[in-house]
Amino acid sequence: MNLHEYQAKDLFRGYGIPVPAGKVAASADEAADAARALGGTVWMVKAQVHAGGRGKAGGVQLARDPDAVGVAAAHMLGRALVTQQTGREGLPVERVYIESGSDIAREIYLSLTLNRERGRIALIASASGGMDIEEVAHETPEKILSVTIHPAAGLQAHQARDIAFGLGLSGSQIAEFQSLAAALYRLYIEKDLSLVEVNPLIVTRGGALMALDAKINVDANALLRHPDLAPRRDASQKDPMERRAAEHDIN
Repeated sequence: MNLHEYQAKDLFRGYGIPVPAGKVAASADEAADAARALGGTVWMVKAQVHAGGRGKAGGVQLARDPDAVGVAAAHMLGRALVTQQTGREGLPVERVYIESGSDIAREIYLSLTLNRERGRIALIASASGGMDIEEVAHETPEKILSVTIHPAAGLQAHQARDIAFGLGLSGSQIAEFQSLAAALYRLYIEKDLSLVEVNPLIVTRGGALMALDAKINVDANALLRHPDLAPRRDASQKDPMERRAAEHDIN
């Protein structure tokens, strides 16, 4: 079961993972009001769909005043967003996420997923954040850093440090990355996830780390253990045939 970005970031906050301030909106007026409530001078308007490649498809827009936020939201809401991952029909945009702008110095890719060949969770990172990780892996595989985690020992501090050094982080960023990676691993285990992805994890101009995007996939077979997560399922993001099948517990 996929979560929307705003839902994933809500979980991130609960685990102490730094994210920009943001509010979800279901109308243009709500979006403009959200920008005013957040304050500042720059906001990102993000279509909430279960697909990557939103930025290239016009699903992520920058706005410099609340009225512009409302206009951007109006262009997205009630329409289907077509990305390289959705197919020709696209996915319906029923909500947008209004987020305070961030001062970005560099972007990093970071994820936790199951390495099925080894039967262990893998921590994967790359200094080429913001790009499609499949493209990076195909064209420049040497830029992909990865460690596998022993289920009995969990993520070790030295593993997180090795990744941090490989990403070119330094000083206090090393400890900050360790804490962030440990929090993501805790989230992955405690919520029975099959994927948690941060693309990009940014380094701000002040040197701090922050999750600018968030993608979470929950193991649907474990939802009985997580009554807090099950209601977050968005049926509108599923293919109608898949949705009907799921109602009868079949593929």
